[in-house]
Amino acid sequence: MLNILVVDDLELNRRLLTVMLEQQGYRVFTAENGLVALSLLDEQKIDIVLLDVIMPVMDGFETAAIIKERYSQVYLPIIFITSLEDEASFERCLAVGGDDFLHKPFQEVILNAKIKAHSRIRNLSQKAREQNLQLEYHQNQVEREHEIVEHIFNNALENQQSFPTHLDFHLSPAAMFNGDMFLVGQSPIGSLYCMLGDFTGHGLAAAVGALPASRVFYTMVSKGMSVSDIAAEINSVLAKLLPGHMFCAATILELSNTGKSVSAWLGGLPDTYIIDQQGNIIRTLESQHMALGILEDDEFERALIHTEVETTSRIVMATDGIIETINPREVYFGEKRFKDVLASRDNISCHQVLERVKRFAQGNEQQDDLSLVLLNCLPVPEPEQMVEPYSELPFNFSLSLNSKQIKSTDPVLEVVNVISRVPGLNAHRANIFLILSEAYNNALDHGVLGLDSDVKNHDDGFLIYYQQREKALANLTDALIIIDIRYSPEEYALYFTICDSGHGFNKQDSEQQNLVREHGRGLCLLSEIATGVTFNSAGNQVEIYYQLTASSTSSH
Repeated sequence: MLNILVVDDLELNRRLLTVMLEQQGYRVFTAENGLVALSLLDEQKIDIVLLDVIMPVMDGFETAAIIKERYSQVYLPIIFITSLEDEASFERCLAVGGDDFLHKPFQEVILNAKIKAHSRIRNLSQKAREQNLQLEYHQNQVEREHEIVEHIFNNALENQQSFPTHLDFHLSPAAMFNGDMFLVGQSPIGSLYCMLGDFTGHGLAAAVGALPASRVFYTMVSKGMSVSDIAAEINSVLAKLLPGHMFCAATILELSNTGKSVSAWLGGLPDTYIIDQQGNIIRTLESQHMALGILEDDEFERALIHTEVETTSRIVMATDGIIETINPREVYFGEKRFKDVLASRDNISCHQVLERVKRFAQGNEQQDDLSLVLLNCLPVPEPEQMVEPYSELPFNFSLSLNSKQIKSTDPVLEVVNVISRVPGLNAHRANIFLILSEAYNNALDHGVLGLDSDVKNHDDGFLIYYQQREKALANLTDALIIIDIRYSPEEYALYFTICDSGHGFNKQDSEQQNLVREHGRGLCLLSEIATGVTFNSAGNQVEIYYQLTASSTSSH
């Protein structure tokens, strides 16, 4: 039922309008002047005001202006009741907020038509107001939730600022929240771990995976787990958490505490570059795996790239938002421009790179998150946390693998899992994994299978090499690899012996001595991580001595 306020100083007019309106089923309130009308409007919910122009105390012009000012949020129609005929009066009625006119004497048909028309408009205005209030409420809720999530993010993505001499990075979200994430942590023995991830899309939906991924990353880094362990666990968590259309392209790498070697798992991000101080590319690390959160645990690939670096080297990681930046001519920034920018000045900073990207975009709106990391390969300060006490019990571990077992298993992870259970050794898990995987893969690839790594130096070399490896492995017969591990609590040291049934090599041969130096394999890398590496005269057995104490691991 509509509530109608009749404002007229003549009682006869008020009574006449009241009778006409009540016959139509409306509830009617009356006032003899504008002042009384304003008081009633404060007390009652009024839908339409019928307002006389000429009244004592407060006339219709003054009353209409106040009503429109006070009740502006929802359309409150004012129909002027007037006997005036001049245009100036009509114009003034409209100027002060009047919406229509009703001439005296009153015609009931016209009155009803005007009331119905304006009531429909008021109805629509009320609905729009309710919707706006709901939208405002939801907007406030979303903003509040964003504040909460942002607070959580700021506390979850820790350690980014803890290594200023090693790291220069920039994350620029295309929306309020970043689909990109950059995580940094240090293992108990001092290695520096970094993870750059890019979730599908951007904004809050893309950022939801960052929290569980960051918890897995920091927890596993604090336990000294290997890069492949971290990648596998994050993949497992995200595969269960994220919907099928979401995943996280990522690069996870470990810089040794000496700053001389890097282990990297690369899945889905643009190429990672190792550059010198002048920005020239020393080596390109290409993505080898699918992004995190796609494959099931039994399908996940753990293979890492290991390489040596100099203290003058820098590692460049970026998400695809940089190379896919578009200018007004719809031209992509691209990999070539990115490389050219890196080499445009010595020790270029993230800020300088991003400035060039923005200049290229020429004001085009940012379409994707822009993230860039420059990692200086310097020795890493020793961590502050205490390492778990070492076991006082010595042990020996020996494993012999025949051709069938070599074809069907990858023993390194299982062996590392067993050794890591010994108190104190878990902190060294990443180095133990690297030592064993490098020594075992060298024994298998170059000893048992007799592969030549020079193939990798040619175009598509890696693809050809792994095709040869797969074929040779399928045809393998009468082979043997022996892994022997000894722990000495008196020396706080591990001794590894890996022997294969291959023909071996001449230690003095410079080509073999490097054992694929360019590809981060073999003697050079093992010597950097371990305290001592020696081969037997036949070249088919390697003995590796690894010192566990912090003083020793930080000295080489």
